Amino acid sequence: MMAKTNPFERLPKLAIDVDDFDVLHSAQEFRLRLLEEIRNAKQRIYIAALYLEDDEAGREVLSTIYQAKQNNPELDVAICVDWHRAQRGLIGAESSEGNAAMYREFSEKHEHKVSVYGIPVRGREVFGVLHLKGFIVDDTVIYSGASLNNIYLNKKDRYRFDRYHLVKNTKLADSMVKFIVKEMIAHPAVNDLTQSDKPNTKEIKQAIRQFRGSLAASRYHLENEDVSNEQVAITPLVGVGKRRNRLNQSINQLVALAKDEVFICTPYFNFPKSLAKEVKKAIKRGVKVTIVVGDKTANDFFISPEEEFKTIGGLPYLYEMNLRRFAKANEAHLASRQLSIHLWKHDENSYHLKGIWVDKRYMLLTGNNLNPRAWKLDLENALLVQDHFHRLTPKFEQEVENILNHTQLICTYKQLEKVEDYPDAVQKLLRKITRVKADRILKQIL
Repeated sequence: MMAKTNPFERLPKLAIDVDDFDVLHSAQEFRLRLLEEIRNAKQRIYIAALYLEDDEAGREVLSTIYQAKQNNPELDVAICVDWHRAQRGLIGAESSEGNAAMYREFSEKHEHKVSVYGIPVRGREVFGVLHLKGFIVDDTVIYSGASLNNIYLNKKDRYRFDRYHLVKNTKLADSMVKFIVKEMIAHPAVNDLTQSDKPNTKEIKQAIRQFRGSLAASRYHLENEDVSNEQVAITPLVGVGKRRNRLNQSINQLVALAKDEVFICTPYFNFPKSLAKEVKKAIKRGVKVTIVVGDKTANDFFISPEEEFKTIGGLPYLYEMNLRRFAKANEAHLASRQLSIHLWKHDENSYHLKGIWVDKRYMLLTGNNLNPRAWKLDLENALLVQDHFHRLTPKFEQEVENILNHTQLICTYKQLEKVEDYPDAVQKLLRKITRVKADRILKQIL
């Protein structure tokens, strides 16, 4: 039988010194470090996030960026957020101009402007958003799945737990900035949200279609480097849509390569079919699989039973139903500990971690939720770390320990609630969407 070829050997790689790779362990640490890097910026600040919110933390970040620009007008600054998300209020809130009003307000108050670009991945938000991540300050890439607001940055009492990594490397930073400039900002579909005369979505409908087509063919450009035994290799990856999506392919290939162990973090338990298949095959061939997922109460859509129920609050229960079904089908593997499921819950905080470790040799840092929506609709990216000599193992083991700190091990599917245990309003909603088979559609877009 022929040995499997390793698809990652052919990828272009950048050589990273171990001392130039850092892991942060909390939302507060991430906020303080991001602000510090922005204050000390000498050449450039490039931000890519789903949103930069009009709240205390969002204003603190934007104020710090503006201050850096006023102090150094030559500073190259660009912020990219999702076009649709930036121009609406929060789900359930009254109609408003959204965060775009804040961007315009800041621009009007300052001499040296900062452009905030709205990236329209699809004509409607429900069918695709900017989920590409990365905060590039000079030659440092801060990579996290977090967006920028109070809860992601732990500005007040609550936090949304994510992963936070820093890589200091000029070529990686250059590659990610070039992608933002050439593949996103330069396209006619992309407009500056600080301008009062920006077009509406209908006026750029055709441009958005063309933009999505060009994004589907885009990639990060970098020259391959030799990686010494003392270094690790990093490759930035990008993907959008279900066809020829290099990022999706790489995620499936990662799990397919596993010989000993796979460690997966996802906030919403709803694997795409192809990934679910690879996880199943990994378990079958004897790989130890660990999955860390948020408890339904740690889901960012969870609504406490004491509060007024809204339809969106049914999502965490749908994900738990998926998880219970998966745990029941793998009960024997749970009992033997070949499969471990950890539920994360810490007070009133929420869970937003994504990523994969394979055999302590491959680590995927990503904002990809590992669900059908990420697979088919959103613009996603990732940093693939190859560490064949385990130089980063101590840092990643410390991160894993930190992640597992607030988790409960699921030893049997019976630990997870049944539909009959859910609040009446949730039961009613779930029965309704199951009866009309809407759950299948929901699983594809949420």
